[in-house]
Amino acid sequence: QVWDSFGRALFSCQPHEYPITSIAWAPDGELFALGSYNTLRLCDKTGWSYALEKPNTGSIFTISWSIDGTQLAGACGNGHVIFAHVVEQHWEWKNFEITLIKRRTMKVHNVINDAVDLLEFRDRVIKASLSYGYLVVATSLQCYVFSTKNWNTPLIFDLKEGTVSLILQAERHFLLVDGGGLYLYSYEGRLISSPKYPGMRTDILNAQTVSLSNDTLAVKDKADEKVIFIFEALSGKPLGDGKPLSHKTEIVEIALDQKGLTNERKIAFIDKNRDLFITSVKRFGKEQKIVKIGTMVQSLAWNDTSNILCGIQDSRFTVWYYPNTVYVDKDLLPKTLYEKDASEFSKNPQIVSFVGNQITIRRADGSLVHLHISPYPGILHSHVSASRWEDGVRLCRFVKDQTLWACLAAMAVANKDMSTAEIAYAAIGEIDKVQYINSIKDLPSKESRMAHMLLFSGNTQEAETLLLQSGLVYQAIQVNINLYNWERALDLAVKHRTHVDTVLAYRQKFLEDFGKKETNQRFLQYAEGLEVDWNKIKAKIEMEIAKERERAAASPAVRA
Repeated sequence: QVWDSFGRALFSCQPHEYPITSIAWAPDGELFALGSYNTLRLCDKTGWSYALEKPNTGSIFTISWSIDGTQLAGACGNGHVIFAHVVEQHWEWKNFEITLIKRRTMKVHNVINDAVDLLEFRDRVIKASLSYGYLVVATSLQCYVFSTKNWNTPLIFDLKEGTVSLILQAERHFLLVDGGGLYLYSYEGRLISSPKYPGMRTDILNAQTVSLSNDTLAVKDKADEKVIFIFEALSGKPLGDGKPLSHKTEIVEIALDQKGLTNERKIAFIDKNRDLFITSVKRFGKEQKIVKIGTMVQSLAWNDTSNILCGIQDSRFTVWYYPNTVYVDKDLLPKTLYEKDASEFSKNPQIVSFVGNQITIRRADGSLVHLHISPYPGILHSHVSASRWEDGVRLCRFVKDQTLWACLAAMAVANKDMSTAEIAYAAIGEIDKVQYINSIKDLPSKESRMAHMLLFSGNTQEAETLLLQSGLVYQAIQVNINLYNWERALDLAVKHRTHVDTVLAYRQKFLEDFGKKETNQRFLQYAEGLEVDWNKIKAKIEMEIAKERERAAASPAVRA
């Protein structure tokens, strides 16, 4: 039987013919071997069996792995020592299929033209990874980098230690993890950085606890499993203010998105309650906004070419076509999802890869299932990243899909493109939001429009700060009045010594509408001896709007 670190049963096999006499994990924790009478079995960490050998050895009483995890030795009941080497590992990417056929030989098969290449190595192969058009192979002494365009001339460099336990690839570089540390290399073989953090233990890192993108590296802490260390890939230094990302419960799996700008980089993670969260890795002195977007999530993966996230949650396979929607318009998130029944994947399925519009899932019995999703969201992502908004609208009109329109609406708001947002919201019937966007477009100054866009996304504090920094004090007060933040509106009016009577007048009208009496001592104090004159207040408001219009009209000339 196999359990995870929280005591949940992952796998239970059928009874063997004879008692199991030995069991041993491979050093990287990806495989384990078990011995029985005339039996040696190689199993995946989730329990299913890769291979079964029937050597004539009697019972195998003890199994020990080599430090690199490529071979094992077993002490047999008949007095012999058995040696076994792990071969036939398999890597797939797009149209390439690579198999380790011997300890030092790989076979490359291009399924499009049926071409076959054999790659020979001087030493035994320990780890390999195939992605983003490159094959990275670590042997006991060297690292080989092959381009999928040319298998004949690999780039080769020597390794400091021969015990590489993990290779992770991003589009521009790759990460090697060995007993000595974390090393980030370019595909030209140049060492870019070697990040370090307190209490670093590289022997327990795996693909679930380390994630790499073009500009960021994230590592889950082992000493405190609620913490994720985030580094700049190019310098190896901690990102932003140097503080790690902290969560309230233990984290199980992490994944960085692969595309987009550095300051928009997102990390998704699953905690021990199997809840899925997303947050930005960049912080500017403010508290991180960690948002929950899924529950009972077993496994997750980001797409390699666009920021689309997929996961298996409970009995459903879910694709978040634009996860950033939670920061833009949370109500819109359910409309940007694709869901499919996941009962065919059986218990505890794992997502192996998400390349293009194909997702590969490994079921609990070890079999692979391939799923295809619509290619249109990926195309929409590429249009938006290149600011081709008209092409995005044209695509949505061609496809006639509400999910795609919802994604375009969120993308347009995130990129402050109001015209596209208006078209997209109208297409999904969100009339109230169309009206609000129209009212934003009519505002006189750029600062006001920006602030109301922030309000639209629910960022009240940022909207108020922007208005105050721009000197639009009345507008900041009015925003708080509209949101019924009465105390804050009064604080601003008193602090800036303006529009105190405006706040009190709106407060009085609000209480009268609901048939209530004033009970707040601060409002009673400022209202003493003050008579509300609506004509005077309206004149003041009109004057403020006129001032803002004049300022907006003058600002281009000032810049020129």
